[in-house]
Amino acid sequence: MDKGMYPTYYLHLEYMERDDKKRIFLLAARKRKKSATANYLISTDPTNLAREGDHFIAKVRSNALGTQFTVYDRGCNPKRTADPLTIRQELASVIYETNVLGFKGPRKMTILIPGLYDNSVPQKSGLTPNDEKELLVRKSIRPVVDRDTLIERYRTKNTSDLVIMNNKNPIWNEDTQSYVLNFHGRVTQASVKNFQIVHEADQEYIVMQFGRVSDEHFTMDFRYPLSALQAFGIAMTSFHGKIACE
Repeated sequence: MDKGMYPTYYLHLEYMERDDKKRIFLLAARKRKKSATANYLISTDPTNLAREGDHFIAKVRSNALGTQFTVYDRGCNPKRTADPLTIRQELASVIYETNVLGFKGPRKMTILIPGLYDNSVPQKSGLTPNDEKELLVRKSIRPVVDRDTLIERYRTKNTSDLVIMNNKNPIWNEDTQSYVLNFHGRVTQASVKNFQIVHEADQEYIVMQFGRVSDEHFTMDFRYPLSALQAFGIAMTSFHGKIACE
């Protein structure tokens, strides 16, 4: 923590080697100073979280209310470049539902990511049918105008190139007088930041889960169709206070 206001977050991959738990550093994120909205830089170097340099790979930025977040790669703002290939890609967006009734309850999230398309290796490449692999490639979304962003495509129902997911609704537990989700032991402490993400086509397919295990530690599990960078960026959105949502 820098003066208690600009925390740094570290993502480690945990694995077991014999009976010993090991950790490999993957990514770090830091909340930017002097930013009017929630703004996090993501780096592959835990000691260098500056925007300048080769280790800066992505950022997460919110709207003024902290109810909408977008994860960008390290590309440029379209207003600052003439080269379309250097324009930033949108890797994910998260929309938190505004709580207009003042009811304090679980957060409601909609998660948007670019769709995947089939880039199968053609048979004429010399590979046999058994060697051919189906290669799914993430669609590149580089908005130049607002209507092409992930959030605006979702609002206008232009969703053919999107994967849409939601957080799983927790169940009210009378014994504990709280909302609960089954994290199968991976989350051990109650927190408004805890969530599970499911695909709208299958509410039992948990794409990602995130939750508190101690005052300063959280677990994050994810799988297809999310990458580590997308999942880490989505997790960052849960740390920013959302007055309009809770």
